[in-house]
Amino acid sequence: MQDNHLGVDYGAKLAGTTAAAMVVDNELHLMQCGKNLDADVWLQKLVAELNPKVLYMDAPLTLPKVYSTEAPHAEADFFYRQADREVNAMSPMFIGGLTARAMKLRTQLAAQGIAMLETYPTQANRLLLPHLQGYKKYPIAIPEYTDALKGLVKYKLAQEPQNWHQVDAILTWLSGYRHNLGKAILYGDAREGRIIV
Repeated sequence: MQDNHLGVDYGAKLAGTTAAAMVVDNELHLMQCGKNLDADVWLQKLVAELNPKVLYMDAPLTLPKVYSTEAPHAEADFFYRQADREVNAMSPMFIGGLTARAMKLRTQLAAQGIAMLETYPTQANRLLLPHLQGYKKYPIAIPEYTDALKGLVKYKLAQEPQNWHQVDAILTWLSGYRHNLGKAILYGDAREGRIIV
């Protein structure tokens, strides 16, 4: 199946804010980790159950290149990667715990032959839905975003998103879909880490 990928909005470990989207039985299904459950364990079980070939993850999967350079110079950027600057994302260093968890998960999944690529739903929103207002601000805007996303996704939604984490899961899935079609935009430097939208 061509669209055998999982889109993941990755959140704090026990907050219940990690959500995922994947096509199952020709419908786009949404799943969300429960509060006080370990999101990483939940995600690994989900991957074992659904068997995606690729995860598109809303989390930094690399560090700024200065940390892999033998002799960093004083003007080097210790906070942001080129991709972060291009899409105005948070520094991987600022969200260090989440970055470390995502990088560990990527290594674990790679050992199972499953790729994990980085995406950024906020940029997908800017790119694909620039006409809409209230993104991640007002829950009342979710139905309008849902209707707009239905126009971009060729699959029927198995259920309507109930929160912004689930909207972002659809946007991460959609970035993967665009990537599979060769229509994605790749931000950043390939040697340092790309963000795919």
